[in-house]
Amino acid sequence: MDVMFERVAGLDIGKKSVTVCVRTPWPDGGRHGETRTFRTMTRSLELMRDWLVGQGVTLAAMESTSTYWKPVFYALEERMECWLLNAAHMKAVPGRKTDVKDSEWIAQLLEHGLLRPSFVPPPPIRRLRLLTRYRVQLMGDRTRDAGRLEKMLEDASIKISSVASSVTTVSARAMLASLIAGEADPEVLAQLAKGKMRSKIPDLVEALTGHFDADHARLAAAMLGRLDRVEAALVSMDEAIAAASRPWARQIQLLQTIPGVGLKTAQVIIAETGGDMSRFPSAAHLAAWAGVAPAIHESAGRRTPAGARHGNKWLTSALVEAAASAARSKNTYLAAQQARIASRRGARRAQVAGAHSILDSAYYMLERNEPYRDLGPEWLHRRYDQAQTRRLVTQLERLGHTVVIDPAA
Repeated sequence: MDVMFERVAGLDIGKKSVTVCVRTPWPDGGRHGETRTFRTMTRSLELMRDWLVGQGVTLAAMESTSTYWKPVFYALEERMECWLLNAAHMKAVPGRKTDVKDSEWIAQLLEHGLLRPSFVPPPPIRRLRLLTRYRVQLMGDRTRDAGRLEKMLEDASIKISSVASSVTTVSARAMLASLIAGEADPEVLAQLAKGKMRSKIPDLVEALTGHFDADHARLAAAMLGRLDRVEAALVSMDEAIAAASRPWARQIQLLQTIPGVGLKTAQVIIAETGGDMSRFPSAAHLAAWAGVAPAIHESAGRRTPAGARHGNKWLTSALVEAAASAARSKNTYLAAQQARIASRRGARRAQVAGAHSILDSAYYMLERNEPYRDLGPEWLHRRYDQAQTRRLVTQLERLGHTVVIDPAA
């Protein structure tokens, strides 16, 4: 088998150590391998980098082991080309992996060009990605804390969530603060309602009649304090993300022209894809990488669905949420598409299809630097009518008829 890369390194990464195998040519034409182990501390990684540079290594490859690959990758990327490998791709290559050390096996596969790298964004995008992903985690914390508060109020027979949309609304927070302060009269508590909630005061009186004692007050105060801290952190994170995403302001503005895509979703799309569509061969490749394209298993000429495709969970969840919002829009292609699919396949599959369409649109918009152009709600009907006409004409021609199409005015 031909050697594609002369001087390569394969790295097997753990939490505390990294094993490196360097493969270089011998003067007599053979191949030589040398293996060393380094600690994953910064100074040890610098020693590893200097050794690899001294060996003339131009390409290094490593498996994406948890998050342990990041310090190693970042230490090497400025001095040589680095490939991050998908473990599933490694397992798909037949060989003596169980009998050979992982680093040696990676180096052998790499020198023969049998591996392909995964997408690793440049440093500015990586920093933006850290912020957007942490914001998602904070939003999850806020949802979970609100759920805990609601369950605790159920224990006290306080049914605010049965009247208000959430226990974290302005009116609900005012009532809870008064409850914690010791006010027990439901009539007084209900009068704290604001805006549209004032029309529900009779229901609020019933919902606020319960058995809220000192222990409930202590728990509610702790939970509300935690919610306040999470919400303050979210405000700070939004400001940090806005500052970090300023170089991609034009792309974010374009993405927000897609129905259902708001500022946060647009920021996630940029953070996860890098905003540079030249890294992806096609829109279909991007959709498959993100995990919104259906997997297909083909054997002996027969193709069967293989369930959902694994991909970028952060991007997929943002796109599905945007698709759910787009489904509620009026007179748009995305709403018509999801309504059509939901009637046959269900709402969840319709949302994934909508997410796929949003990502396809984002690909071409960012590639061409142009805003979204909606096809309109009737586009699918027109395409179906045209396909139906072609199918009927073909059937008539097979029966020996000559068909002349005379469309109605």
